[in-house]
Amino acid sequence: MGLRSVVKQLIPRGLFRRIEPTGHLLEAFIWNVRYGFPGRGLKVIGITGTNGKTSTAFMVHRMLQDAGYKTALMTTVAWGVGDDIKSQIHHYTNVPVPELMQRLKVVRAANVDYMVMEITSQALAQNRAWGVPFSVAVLTNLTHEHLDYHGTFERYRDAKRKLFKRANKNRRGLRVGIVNADDPSAEYFARDVKNPVSYGLKDADIVAQDVELTPNFVKYTAVADGQHYDIVCHLPGSFNVSNSLACLGVGRALGLTKDQIEHGIAALEGVEGRMTNIDEGQNFSVIVDYAHTPDSFEKLFRDIKPVVKGKLIVMFGSAGRRDEAKRSVQGRLAGEYADEVVITEEDDRDIDGVQIMNEIAAGAEQAGKTRERNLFLVHDRTEAINFTLKRAKKDDTVLLLGKGHEKTIERANGENPWDEIGTTHEVLRNLKK
Repeated sequence: MGLRSVVKQLIPRGLFRRIEPTGHLLEAFIWNVRYGFPGRGLKVIGITGTNGKTSTAFMVHRMLQDAGYKTALMTTVAWGVGDDIKSQIHHYTNVPVPELMQRLKVVRAANVDYMVMEITSQALAQNRAWGVPFSVAVLTNLTHEHLDYHGTFERYRDAKRKLFKRANKNRRGLRVGIVNADDPSAEYFARDVKNPVSYGLKDADIVAQDVELTPNFVKYTAVADGQHYDIVCHLPGSFNVSNSLACLGVGRALGLTKDQIEHGIAALEGVEGRMTNIDEGQNFSVIVDYAHTPDSFEKLFRDIKPVVKGKLIVMFGSAGRRDEAKRSVQGRLAGEYADEVVITEEDDRDIDGVQIMNEIAAGAEQAGKTRERNLFLVHDRTEAINFTLKRAKKDDTVLLLGKGHEKTIERANGENPWDEIGTTHEVLRNLKK
């Protein structure tokens, strides 16, 4: 019998109904008691947003490690302490309450200086991270996502704001909120915390100037309180200018020196499934990325398109039992930017995969793409990768989007093993034979 079932038996039925709207708060309280409130005493940097959470978290973790601090990490991709980082097998960012408490116990036993934690709108709305003492809250951005769960953008936004309110209530924390001034929702988050710090390309406390974008890194000068920082971030894309600015904001809030911040940001060489280049000696570029929202699509396509010498070929899908409205938008964006579009599966779950592909294709067709000429539907993802890479010629760029680091793919029969990066390497090797 599960803990939640036991709780239902122990608590009068009417009382449990009154508690239930608070999500997992009761469950979180009980597991905190069982594990001795394992978050107590930790200094936690919480990072939320639609896109960029993982890259920013890894960047902050690397910066703090590089500066000599013992730092724990909990992200969509991996978790662990120091350099002992384990892959995240689950298909979600924030694990269930019992597992979170177990991990917090491991982290506290390691006597870390800081913990860097991604946190989602669902986890915040459901109080699954109750008991985690956030000292610093970070917002990367806020765009169209998870409306299947929250219903409206405003409810989605307000769920994420809970991170800033939680940080503001932590009297032992820094009560700092770091917000993206370029995001329209920034003011909502800034007013929820005592010490707001903004970052962006203009009109912010920390501003990026003289930005240089290359296929392999971004380089710019950041200015804050009259001090200049020479930033090199080895994660390419304009969105990583914003992510690294957020990291710089965390470094300043924690009192790191200019050298520690600059060196720490440059020290991160890459994140699995985030703009990961796949090289098997082919004469075209192949990139695996986790991008799966309209906003991440547009930013990625906008950055990549100008540097592509040949054709831009994009392969992706859209998850079943998730936001249906974004499917045609993803198709339209791919149709507008890419020369060829290949649509495939991406965690169909128990939804008809052909239906999902057709919904995406409708958007691509609105953008002018034609089936079997520059728009193709290949449902099996392995076959789709093989099909896509076979179409690539010299100087083309292929983007394989949506799965990134994930180690499973969800179909009607449940979770199946999956490795996008490994599969792509294998297909490329076979094509050379």
